[in-house]
Amino acid sequence: MSENTPVRNTPIRQTAAVSTAAGDQSVISVIMPVLNEEKALPATLQQLFSQSGNFEVLVVDGGSTDNTLALIQADERIQFLSSRTGRARQMNHGALHAKGEWLLFLHADTLLPENALTTVQQLPDTVLAGGFRHRFSGSQRGLRLVSWLHNFRCRCTRVFYGDQAMFIRRSLFTELGGFPDEPVLEDLLLGEQIASVTSPVTLDHYVITDSRKFEQSGVWLSLLRVILILLSHELKLPTPAQRFFANVR
Repeated sequence: MSENTPVRNTPIRQTAAVSTAAGDQSVISVIMPVLNEEKALPATLQQLFSQSGNFEVLVVDGGSTDNTLALIQADERIQFLSSRTGRARQMNHGALHAKGEWLLFLHADTLLPENALTTVQQLPDTVLAGGFRHRFSGSQRGLRLVSWLHNFRCRCTRVFYGDQAMFIRRSLFTELGGFPDEPVLEDLLLGEQIASVTSPVTLDHYVITDSRKFEQSGVWLSLLRVILILLSHELKLPTPAQRFFANVR
């Protein structure tokens, strides 16, 4: 498929309640799931609100017990929502309340590149989904290797991870039923569905993800866990090392 291949009319089983209303084509909705993100959130919001373009920000809390709620509620530019804990549930809940034609899902520890939102808004109508290239905040050689492998895998498979600031048109998100209600790998599962019906684009700009999880767990051990998780997914085996998905603060 080319990058501009339109979506096929393939019936997809709905897996989540999502809004079927037509989105406002002039608005991009940035949806951010959070859970105890008081350390990472300020920098992410500062970078987000420095963006140009017409956008709304919906932050969906999954039960934070730190200062996250205070940070969100202190900023009138943010639409605050809450839902049951679970990144997939939180993002689906945010999409249900979003009004934009484009839905961009941003992790609380990931910084968007300059002009990211206007770049997405200016994509042609034939583009239905995509994401950004990925880079970690740390400078260790191992982290650079992990990001390179991450981007290489995405270039080959056209399947994005959540920390690549996935974006998708509301119509396709609705057709696919939103994120599967799974405790882990919800981004990979939706990414595979997207790649099966259209060709998402990779924008030539880098998002920067906080490398704390990899650094605290050990870069090489973390890489090994990621490989095992992906192999298990491909072989349809139970996901190992689920503690790797635990929130690191």
